[in-house]
Amino acid sequence: MRPKKHRTTGSGDLFRARLDQIINMKHELVQLAGKVDWDWIDGEIAPLYSENGRPGIATRFMIGLLLLKHIYGLSDEGVCERWVHDPYFQFFTGEEFFQHVFPHERSDLSHWRKRLGDKLDLLLAESLRVAHEAGALRGQDLKRVTVDTTVQPKAISFPTDAKLLHAAIKGLNRLARKHSVRLRQSYARVAKAAAMMAGRYAHAKQFKRHQRQLRILRSRLGRIIRVIGRKIEGQAALEEAFALPLSRATQIRSQQQRQRGWKLYSFHAPEVECIGKGKASAPYEFGVKASIVTNNRRAPGGLFVLHARALPDNPYDGHTLRDVIAGTETLTGCSIERAYVDKGYRGHDAPNPRRVFISGQKRGVFGVIKRELRRRSAIEPIIGHLKIDGHLGRCYLKGRAGDAANVVLSAVGHNFRRILAWLRIWLRLILAALWAPFALQMAIKSAS
Repeated sequence: MRPKKHRTTGSGDLFRARLDQIINMKHELVQLAGKVDWDWIDGEIAPLYSENGRPGIATRFMIGLLLLKHIYGLSDEGVCERWVHDPYFQFFTGEEFFQHVFPHERSDLSHWRKRLGDKLDLLLAESLRVAHEAGALRGQDLKRVTVDTTVQPKAISFPTDAKLLHAAIKGLNRLARKHSVRLRQSYARVAKAAAMMAGRYAHAKQFKRHQRQLRILRSRLGRIIRVIGRKIEGQAALEEAFALPLSRATQIRSQQQRQRGWKLYSFHAPEVECIGKGKASAPYEFGVKASIVTNNRRAPGGLFVLHARALPDNPYDGHTLRDVIAGTETLTGCSIERAYVDKGYRGHDAPNPRRVFISGQKRGVFGVIKRELRRRSAIEPIIGHLKIDGHLGRCYLKGRAGDAANVVLSAVGHNFRRILAWLRIWLRLILAALWAPFALQMAIKSAS
């Protein structure tokens, strides 16, 4: 059922302290809370609720927690813990009185992320609207953009053959215990020792011994797969529960290091892809490709992320440009005059190819276009901030839906960080302007 609309009474309480009496109402988080259109967000999310059941958690509370998490780069547990002792966090999420206990469960954040799904783009659009209203972003800054892709790594260990085989053995044993499928042998101790020795032999470049340990792991995994297959034969419920794990384990057992085609890089996260971006420090990264769009010209508040999207299945950059430009125009409500990209977008499918300029291009590049093309590389530090200050550097959310949500929320967090920095600057300017006459009078008095 749709949550009840948040209302404040405005009255005091003998036993509780009102937040507006114990915090600085000129703080940047307080200013930001007043600029966000919470009613519009609530109205857009309303269709996701059914008409039956008990009222849900207030929209402002959960959306505010998600924003605070990605603004300050906190985990789900971290933002809930900080909410308890930070009155500015409580005010931002719509509380009227100071609370000493977190009123909900941490897992509600996970449920809300799943529920929002594609609606997370609304938060990105709202961040751009707030930036425009605050004066940090101008309409003319939206017409010329820079587009680039990066890799959002997944929270998995480096996928060696020994680690994958050992993970498959542990995963099948864990599932067998859960469904009360009794195995003759688990091979847990043997597999652990073999995986450990395989790593040591590979480090010592003793590859014949390394291959011997891999054969041990493959043979034990094959035995577990065959035993489970015999045990669950004819039981429809168990066959359905084991179908996906057994197919993953079979794939891990059969794949080779240098084979071509699709490979599995994680037993618990099969959506992980191996992506090479040509970096000397990291030749291959394991995660999902993400597209980022920023304004080319520096706005008063800096560079904002105008569009962010996960690109599963590792598509060629040039084949994604048409959809990315269309999505950016939908979010900003402004048509794009020029787009600046790197050489990975050669052969792109943009709707207006003459308005797309590639790094190193000479034909048609002069004057303003030449200066703007030199600013294409300004998107690289923005991607760095998304990874270091936000959560784009490592995704802990489950599945492809988690990858998509993490990319968008990282962009939203970056935009609101830029807005907070802009509000902080304006607050200092206002205080300096208010203090200037008094400073002048004191200087005259001291001089006289």
